[in-house]
Amino acid sequence: MEGAARLSAVHVIVRGRVQGVSYRDALRLRATESAVRGWVRNTDDGAVEALLVGRPTAVDRLIDWMRTGPEEAVVLKLVTEPATDPGGDGFQILR
Repeated sequence: MEGAARLSAVHVIVRGRVQGVSYRDALRLRATESAVRGWVRNTDDGAVEALLVGRPTAVDRLIDWMRTGPEEAVVLKLVTEPATDPGGDGFQILR
């Protein structure tokens, strides 16, 4: 059984051309494949915001992917900060 101490929770903000390029859908697919849970949403200022919770190596790999994103995306800036794990299952796209 995986304990909470073995999980990483990270809040991520991605800026650039990240809306309207299937960034959220691609992130949800990769997060689900990596057993990372959390959520992703567009922000009013054009960024994408996400909460990633999972094994540290899986979260780190997902953040590495987020630095580029899907083919049409242009990531200019990515900021991470530690977060608290809100619980819950799966990975959701919030509207």
